[in-house]
Amino acid sequence: MTGLVFLIPVALSMGLFGLFAFFWSLKNGQYDDLDGAAARILMDDDLPIDRTLAVPEPVSVPATPKEPSGE
Repeated sequence: MTGLVFLIPVALSMGLFGLFAFFWSLKNGQYDDLDGAAARILMDDDLPIDRTLAVPEPVSVPATPKEPSGE
């Protein structure tokens, strides 16, 4: 019986918190466009890949002769 004294207020507070979170999400527009997300996943609006920018050109480094080590 003493467990119910603890569990009932915890359950009620969790329910009120869930209800508050639901109304907060309604107010902030979480459920405004339910069909848009389902249709948006099917749309293919990717840009084509520009192959000229994908591979960088090799950089040429001029060869410098090694200096003799005075040994």
